[in-house]
This record gives sequence, structure tokens and C-alpha cells, in this order.
Amino acid sequence: MKRFFSIILVVLLFGNFAILPQAKRGTVSQIPVDEPFKIAEGSSFAASRTNPKVSENSQLSITKDFSEALDVIRKNHVGGSRVDYSELTKFSISAMLRTLDPHSSYFDAVEYRELLTDQNSEYYGIGATIANYLKNSKYETFIISTFPDSPASKANLRFGDRILAVNGESVSGKNSTIVRDKIRGARGTIARLTIERADSRLRETIEIRRNRVPQPSIPDAYLLRQNIGYIDLSEGFNYTTFEEFNAALKALREQGMQSLILDLRGNPGGILEQAVKVAEKFLPAGTTIVSQRGRFRLDNRIWKSTNRSAETMPLVVLVDEGSASASEIVAGALQDYDRALIIGENTFGKGLVQSVINLPYGSGLTLTTAKYYTPSGRSIQRDYSNGNLYDYYFQKTKIDQSARVPSKTVTGRTVYGGDGIAPDESVKGSELSAAEISLLDPIFFFSSELVSGRIRGFESFGISRRFQYGQRISSGAFPLPDELFAAFKLFVEVEKGWNVSDEQIEPAKAFIKSRIRYNLATATFGSVAANQILIEEDLQVAKAVEALPRAKQLALAAEKSWQKYNR
Repeated sequence: MKRFFSIILVVLLFGNFAILPQAKRGTVSQIPVDEPFKIAEGSSFAASRTNPKVSENSQLSITKDFSEALDVIRKNHVGGSRVDYSELTKFSISAMLRTLDPHSSYFDAVEYRELLTDQNSEYYGIGATIANYLKNSKYETFIISTFPDSPASKANLRFGDRILAVNGESVSGKNSTIVRDKIRGARGTIARLTIERADSRLRETIEIRRNRVPQPSIPDAYLLRQNIGYIDLSEGFNYTTFEEFNAALKALREQGMQSLILDLRGNPGGILEQAVKVAEKFLPAGTTIVSQRGRFRLDNRIWKSTNRSAETMPLVVLVDEGSASASEIVAGALQDYDRALIIGENTFGKGLVQSVINLPYGSGLTLTTAKYYTPSGRSIQRDYSNGNLYDYYFQKTKIDQSARVPSKTVTGRTVYGGDGIAPDESVKGSELSAAEISLLDPIFFFSSELVSGRIRGFESFGISRRFQYGQRISSGAFPLPDELFAAFKLFVEVEKGWNVSDEQIEPAKAFIKSRIRYNLATATFGSVAANQILIEEDLQVAKAVEALPRAKQLALAAEKSWQKYNR
């Protein structure tokens, strides 16, 4: 009894560590209202199964021991009768796991169910993206876009519609994450939303039945310009990823694609086997894609390509600090074989393998059982020995450069392990300045008035409620005359409600016009297609286009080296 009490006391002293999510590129202020709980650190699973090493007897023994420890607290703690034991259990186990590594995680029954659902590239909700915008020092929540054939789309929710209440409870002034949690719910249940329509300003209460909403790994794929394909693989590696990837490649080839930019920025990881299959598309039979090393035979594996007709087109892969785990496996394998040029910023550095373990009462955990290594033997994992999770997740921990282990690619280039995947060419991503961030609120409200046909002289910019999905937005779409910029300046001056001066507006003319174009595209085609507007101006994408000829030469040199090696 005393031993069990000591265990529970120790784990409680470590406190409740929050899982801090990675912000997605281009969606800092927008969130899906019913996005399921995700493993924010980008865990990649060796297999979605119960680990056979954890026997039923072991589970029952652990459950019994922990129940006994909780009983000590219930009988002896001054507030024992009022303790929430579900929360106490969750916090205790989570704190204990945090002493092991940053990626072993406990999930209660609801979170575990959502985790498994998310791996199937779907979730249950209404299928809308929402965001907070500020005016007169008050936050309000607005619909940004809906997903094809979703309950929200069928309910005719559109860009700029304001959410006033959820199930009769006012959400005015609340953070959009709180609003999202109120809208989320089980499949088949009703969400009752009170909405102020953007176009008519009429208020109405609508009932939306929550349903399955597909969440593809590849939101968009198109020809960036003549013969150059672009695939956005940013939503993780789920059970449908390889199928989606094959379909995207086939469609782009039919359109004349001769080279490819694969965008893994913000990809947090996911199912290992799916990442291996994506890498295998570009690596010839016999090449190692990734190796896994752990304590037990089950956890020691090597994945090799069996592809006897690998793709030979020039390839550039985009990565950033949000690229983790499975996405790092893809980037690392392609880099080690010089099959692609890696462009962008250093990846997250998550090379720990989690096995999914079922626990009693519908709960579960992901427990680290092995480590990943690239084909050249590099460890992907970044150091976490100082135990500071905030530093770890936000990459504040300084890496000892002398501790990084050098390796060689197929053509003899030097690459390093121990700190994720370093790009072949470092290009910092586009970041908004403080002045640009301050303009996002008035730009949104102006755009909402514009698409509703209420900006004098520009009524033709009004957009009907008929929605179009899956469009390729050309570089010349939504041209904005200088007179519209003048109308924006007048709007800010008359409407007020923002701490923005004319001195801030004039230098930001290009940014303002670009963001208005983006909002017009979002209102017309949805947020996925609208991202094409941002991609046009993306510095890392521009560098990727420029690097394609070098990627071709590198791949040719690698092929010769590989053939020589296999003689």
C-alpha cells in the first residue's frame, strides 16, 4: 500500500503537462470546428494494434495497482470526496509518461476514439472552418469556409456568417476554440447554431445534424505552372494517404506534369507504412527507406523498396519545423539517396516510434518502443534530455553541433543526424510582420462587406451563395483595381474599431490586396483552393521551382552511383 501511494504521489508532483499543438502553415487563425484531437508532436505509429508484449494479465495487474493507489487518496485526502478521479487518473499517467519522453501519451476513452478515427482520414462534425476576428476590442467567431457535401455546406453556411450562439448559449466574445468544442459532437446528434448571415444581416437559428466529414491527407494537387506539379501533403499520413497520392500523381501526369514539388510543410506525421509507400514511389527496389531499432525483436525492422519502376521525374521536397516523424522519414530517405532536393527549414526532429496500446474502459496510450533511422544511419530524433517540454515543442533547446553525427549520401554529400532533417537549401518561410497582423481584422471585415455587395462602387464583387469546390485558381484571378484599395482605406477610416493608422496602410498595399484576393477566393471556392493564392507568393515554393533543374542533375548522379554500387 505504501509503495503504491508513493508512486501516485511522485507522478502527481510532476504536474499536468499541456500538449502544445503545432500551428499549420497558412491557417494560424483558422480552425476546423470539429477537428478531432491529434497527437500534436506528430507521432508516427509502428502499427495500430495492441502491443502483444502487454498481456491481459499485465493490464489487469496495472489497473489493480493504480485503483488501489487512488483508493488511498479517496480515503485520506482532505478533499477526497470531491476529487474527479477520471481527471486524476489521466493527469497522473500523463505526468508519469512525460518523465520517459515527450511522445508517449495517454488518451482517455473520448480522445482515444478520436485518435483512431483521425487515422482513417475522417471525423464526425459539421465540416466547417471558423476563426476569431476583432473589432471594437471584442472577439466574434465567423464561418470561413465549409467542406464539400458537409452538413455545414448543405446548411448554406458561408464566408462571413457570424456565430452568435450554440445550442442556445451565447458565444459572443469567446475564443474560437471554445466555440469549436461546443459545436463538436457525436455522429447523428444535432448542433443548433444561431447565425447572423453576412449578406442579409438577418439572424436565424438552424439545426445541423453532425455527420462523417472526410479529412484527406492531400488537400490539393495541381499544376503550379506548365509541366510543374504541386502536391500539398500537409495533413498527415493516414490510412488513405498512399491511395490519395497515387490518384494525385495520375491526374497530374494526365495534365502534362514532368517534375514535382512535394509539400510536406506542417505535416505532423502519422501512419509509418503510408509514409514508406510514398517514399517507395521514388526509390528503386532494394533501397532502404527507414530502419527501426528497439529493445525487442518485434521492434527491429528495416523497410526496403520493392518498386521496380520508380518515378524518375525531378523532385523537390518542401519541409519546415512543423514537418515531423513520418514526413521526416520521407524527406530523410529521399535526401540520403539524393533522389530529391530538400528545400525550406529544419524539420521538427521526431524519430521515436510509438506502439498503440489498448487499455481498459476504452482508453489507450502510445508508448515509445523504438527509434527511427534514415538509410544512411542518421537518427531523426532531436535531444530532449533537459526535460523542458516547452523548449522541446517550440524548438528553443540549443543543439550541440559537435554532437551531430555526420553521414554521407549516395553521391558523397555530408548530412547530419540528431536534429531532424536539415534542408539542402535553407529558405526561411514567409512570416507576417506585426503591422501586417494588425491589418488582418479590418481586411476580413472589408472582405465580408465586399462579397456581400455592400462596398459602394464595387457591388459587382458580391458573391452568390452557390459554392464551387475543387477549382484551380489562375494567377490572374480576382484582379483588384487600385480604386478598391482606396475603398479599403475609406472603410477603415469610417468604420473605425481598429487601431490602424493611414501610415500603416499605405506601405502594406501589396499585402492588403493579396489578402483581399485570398478572402475573395475563400468565399468563392473554399479555403483549400484559396491557399493557391498564398502559394503564388510563397518564397519557399519559388525557390523549389528554381531548384528543379538541380534536383534533376542530382538524381541522375545518384542513379549512376546506385548502379555502380549494385554491379
